[in-house]
Amino acid sequence: MQTLQLFSGSAVTDLAQKIAQVYGKELSSSTLQYFSDGEFQPTINESVRGNIVAIIQSTFSPADNLLELLLTIDAAKRAAAKQIIAVMPYIGLSRQDRKGNDRTAIGAKLIANLLVASGANQIITIDLHADQMQGFFDVPVENLYASNIFIPYIEGLQLENMVIAAPDVGGSKRSNSYAKYFDVPLVIGYKQRKMANVIERMEVIGDVEGKHVLIIDDMVDTAGTITKAAEIMKEKGATSIRVFCTHAILSGNAYEKIENSALTELIVTDSIPLKKIAPKIKVLSVAPLIANALHKIHTCESINTNFLV
Repeated sequence: MQTLQLFSGSAVTDLAQKIAQVYGKELSSSTLQYFSDGEFQPTINESVRGNIVAIIQSTFSPADNLLELLLTIDAAKRAAAKQIIAVMPYIGLSRQDRKGNDRTAIGAKLIANLLVASGANQIITIDLHADQMQGFFDVPVENLYASNIFIPYIEGLQLENMVIAAPDVGGSKRSNSYAKYFDVPLVIGYKQRKMANVIERMEVIGDVEGKHVLIIDDMVDTAGTITKAAEIMKEKGATSIRVFCTHAILSGNAYEKIENSALTELIVTDSIPLKKIAPKIKVLSVAPLIANALHKIHTCESINTNFLV
């Protein structure tokens, strides 16, 4: 069996350490050299010839995180690695999966092209913003689901009178999967935007009075949608409102919005490291999920068990 080596990008060093620990391996050595003008060069410090190389890096802002991943993949390819796996818990620009108007880029497709061109043979990610993005890649994409860690947490809460909520119509498919799993009603938020990240109006479709509401989404950015939804649901008599979001982007004044909101709790993963500790935010690690997928790829086993809902 070929050797599997794990490398960490600079954006998710804590997560990479956890993945390596769960897998039972040490992270392989690499360094990032910076030049005075801001240019940088990743270097792999040990032989990877003929081995399987997994490079762990989320590509949230700034764009240097993506460039670092691409350069590290290129370094592994030029060092004669046999297979290169880009482990991207969060793929940046994934919201740009279609043309919003006649003259916009499809950023998600461009990222897919760059990753394949750099030498990636396989992609591991978690909760793609849109499932059809897998078709943008000309290599296998393993889209794991954070439901594998969210569902046990929800079951541990032992809530009665629970409802699942989608923050908007676009997220109803994901939320409906949870509603079916728990056999509870589905509530949908309907929102109208003035522009990106600015909500003009929101309504809640469904009964939340006296209910424990669980809002399911793939990412939280400015927190405008979830805090507005929590405010409306509280006004409509919800007992508690929890939000489960895989990717905690949390830009702008998102932390302040969350702390001052009607939310009981925001549960996220460590696909993106938090900028600071916040009382209402709980982090669940995706390390066991990714380590398990890597093990099954290494041993050529099916990873269907990582697709819970």
